[in-house]
Amino acid sequence: MYFGDTARTPYGPRPAEEVTRFTRQIVDYLIQYRPKMIVIACNTATAVALEDIRSRVAIPVVGVIYPGARAANGRTQTGIVGVIGTEGTIRSSAYEIALKQLSPNIEVISLACPRFVPLVEQGNFRSKETQEAVESSLAPLKKRDIDTLILGCTHYPYLSDTIASVMGSDVTLINSADETAREISTILHDRNRLTRDGGIPVHQFFCSGDPRMFRKIAQQWLGEQIELTPVVWQVPNIV
Repeated sequence: MYFGDTARTPYGPRPAEEVTRFTRQIVDYLIQYRPKMIVIACNTATAVALEDIRSRVAIPVVGVIYPGARAANGRTQTGIVGVIGTEGTIRSSAYEIALKQLSPNIEVISLACPRFVPLVEQGNFRSKETQEAVESSLAPLKKRDIDTLILGCTHYPYLSDTIASVMGSDVTLINSADETAREISTILHDRNRLTRDGGIPVHQFFCSGDPRMFRKIAQQWLGEQIELTPVVWQVPNIV
């Protein structure tokens, strides 16, 4: 099951308390389907709401920050790591905290890239506008001697080709989403909760915004038709 809160994106500029409230609401909605795990597949929500959600539910809750930080710490050769993310993620210093816990002497250079999420939400992956946005946004990082760059937003991998071309071949990109998927597999394996019957998986999608746009972008990303259930929040929660 995947819930896209498209009516209230982007989360990055929102106050931490508001993001936490939204995250609680989504988790409360999903819990009715009795999932065996909750994955907060948003760096901003992970940064501000992970521990709150863990305290509220009895199943494992995984965020996307620590797996990405751990991978970057294992890949860097110079000890200088860049992090790009939303304003909320960067403001929280969550990646810097995680990286410093893993390696106290590591140098972390963080940069908010607020132009990226709207481009991805529009399905605008490889246009001149996207190229210009990536080049101008990453210009400050180009001046720094990083050898590893964490894509600290789950939207950013869709721009990874452009980001890689701008940063150059000497910089290794870390996809926090990929690293989180490995973490999920490990946890479910260790708890003997992996599905092993060889059946065909069923994917359910929920969105709070325009279902036509969500379906279009999801099918563009996944290359297949999706089963989508629109969810309408109460107006006071969308302020």
